[in-house]
Amino acid sequence: MSESTRDSTSAARVAAAIGALTLRATRAGLYGRLTSGVEGVDATTYPVLSGLARLGPVTATKLAEVIGMDRTVTTRYATRLQEAGLVTRRPDPADARATRLALTVEGERAVTALRGALESFVAEEMATWPSGEADAFAMRLERLTESLAQGEADRPH
Repeated sequence: MSESTRDSTSAARVAAAIGALTLRATRAGLYGRLTSGVEGVDATTYPVLSGLARLGPVTATKLAEVIGMDRTVTTRYATRLQEAGLVTRRPDPADARATRLALTVEGERAVTALRGALESFVAEEMATWPSGEADAFAMRLERLTESLAQGEADRPH
């Protein structure tokens, strides 16, 4: 097998795995598992909470764009998180008509718990891997993610 054929086959395998990982059902199952026991968060509101943790205070429109959800759905889920005490709305200093969503202290605690649950879940899944394989995978996944993110940043919007 030639080097380019092997690279193409590897790329196809990685593409298929990313496709499976990003399927709504796969994400929902993972989110459901992670949010079990975290008060006020469920599989539907998880992306909003997680997105806010990554972006910081932001409008619902910008958050929806980044997390790939409809703005009205994002707003509805943010309201549920606000009712649970995890998110707050503040005036947008740049636009008096707009509000920014932000995590509360309780929201930050929930994110910490969710990230811990995700790390534990991944550690469990990788526990049986041969020594060094997890580190090598993490390094290569980080490289791929950085490359994909850089490629997106270079595209005109």
